[in-house]
Amino acid sequence: MKKFKYLIPKSLDEAVSLYQSHGDSAMYVAGGTDVMVKIKSGKVSPDYLISLTHVGRNSEIRINPETGTLHVGGLVTHRTLEMSPLIKLQYPIIHDAVQRIGSTQVRNVATIGGNLVNAVPSADGAIPLIALDAYVNIYGSAGEHSVDLIHFFEGPGQTVLMNGEILTEIVVPKQPPRTGGAYQKFGRRAAMELPLIGVGVLITLEEDSNRCVRARIALGVAAPTPIKSQGAERYLVGKEINEDTLNEAGKLAAEESRVRDSIRGLAWYRREMVAVSVQRMGLTCLQRINQLKAK
Repeated sequence: MKKFKYLIPKSLDEAVSLYQSHGDSAMYVAGGTDVMVKIKSGKVSPDYLISLTHVGRNSEIRINPETGTLHVGGLVTHRTLEMSPLIKLQYPIIHDAVQRIGSTQVRNVATIGGNLVNAVPSADGAIPLIALDAYVNIYGSAGEHSVDLIHFFEGPGQTVLMNGEILTEIVVPKQPPRTGGAYQKFGRRAAMELPLIGVGVLITLEEDSNRCVRARIALGVAAPTPIKSQGAERYLVGKEINEDTLNEAGKLAAEESRVRDSIRGLAWYRREMVAVSVQRMGLTCLQRINQLKAK
């Protein structure tokens, strides 16, 4: 493996400055679970690794008391999300995803920001956040700006990040009452494997009925980038949530997917699993909403 210099900036500005100084010969690194694999395989060969570990308050999970928005620092590890009582209770769709990313050892160091920036179509972390209408805060030499997460990905391994920019935070808007979410990673094994399909469903119901007032369906490994199934979302709004309506929504989502054949699974099978998973996760949403009502 090629030797490199490991730089440890103490602030975002210093990190950006170091990147600008070294240009294409530098890479940012957080947990390193993706970067080190790429270096060892020869896919990348940086002369400098710029650590983001000490650049600010980017490893916190908090709720803004004024807006109710959830703020997740880009350096928060998957294990921290998995073990957070706040995430498990109020955002189970995120918990569903992060508890099955890699092994415990990987989750202890791998960060949610790194998962998003790596931008592989099979990234579990992106799908629940897209279903939650999350956006990301990005910092660079021109200052800070925000991008809706659904527009963050441009292709496999490609994002809207410009050279030297850093994903600092993920922000999830406050969810309406009577909202439930669920995520399913479908593969040959429950963990330690890239998903054949990832499906996130979020449903909001009327106050006193099971009629849907808002629906979100996000799909991973169904296209070159994570996508929303907008036709299936529109279909569910105004309808009673039950097995039949969710079955139809699943069919619509499968039709909207852009799955393809690969060595890990054929397109027709992936399409079938989109349909089945949308129905299953929708029923899980309904169950979780009713459980909250009962408490």
